[in-house]
Amino acid sequence: MPFDSTGKISFDHIYTAPDPRPFFGTLKRVGYHIPQLAKPYFARLIDAHPAERPTVLDVGCSYGVNAALQRCDATMDDLYAHYTDPAVRALDHAALVAADRQRVRPGGPKFYGLDSSDPALEYALSAGFLDEAIHADLERDDPDSTQQKLLDDVDLVVSTGCVGYVTEKTLTRVARGAQPWMAHFVLRMFSYEPIAESLAELGYETTGVGGVFRQRQFASAEEQTQILDTLSAAGVDPTGLESDGWLYAQLYVSRPEGSAPLAFSDEEG
Repeated sequence: MPFDSTGKISFDHIYTAPDPRPFFGTLKRVGYHIPQLAKPYFARLIDAHPAERPTVLDVGCSYGVNAALQRCDATMDDLYAHYTDPAVRALDHAALVAADRQRVRPGGPKFYGLDSSDPALEYALSAGFLDEAIHADLERDDPDSTQQKLLDDVDLVVSTGCVGYVTEKTLTRVARGAQPWMAHFVLRMFSYEPIAESLAELGYETTGVGGVFRQRQFASAEEQTQILDTLSAAGVDPTGLESDGWLYAQLYVSRPEGSAPLAFSDEEG
């Protein structure tokens, strides 16, 4: 597999398929579980938000994985088992969509997705994981009027791995509307500081949640070497973490100044 500009293996090809079977088949092999670790934190923020029925925007949502975990009461292992099951792999597109729609529970928060992959968004909408989709590159462009209307509805913004590709350009464009709460799981090779500083100019306060979270295994020894070099250049010590073969993330929560205090339980960690 080729490497992207960050030194990580490029998984671009799994985000443009018409359904998530290649996505889960590929990421299962590298133990990608960060959405599962993020799930209780996002649930806690949804429960704590003052909105009666919060609207959640998943930035870099791909096939609506974070929404599917919440709406289907599923784990990542459940989704891996589902999408790699030979019987499910044999389904045609319409049958797979129908099967996935049956997994979605009614009620709960609304979920919007922001991504640059139109096929992934189309599937997440068809399967009922997402209520609305924003197909845009907010690194480059301001949202159009339709997209801005959707962003103005958002109460909570989440992500599990897009920061580093997505920067403060996107997140400040998202934040300028209703000033939603934000929770981002960020690989340790990337700094959240530029985002925190830009959000502070919009009246946000940022808190780092203690602990680290396994994102996935390295796909190759070459990838690990490149990431260890990146961490070293950034002054981040990988001992006992990335040096042992896994990519790790940290959680940052950004909320408007004056928001009520928020604490996470040990169970969520």
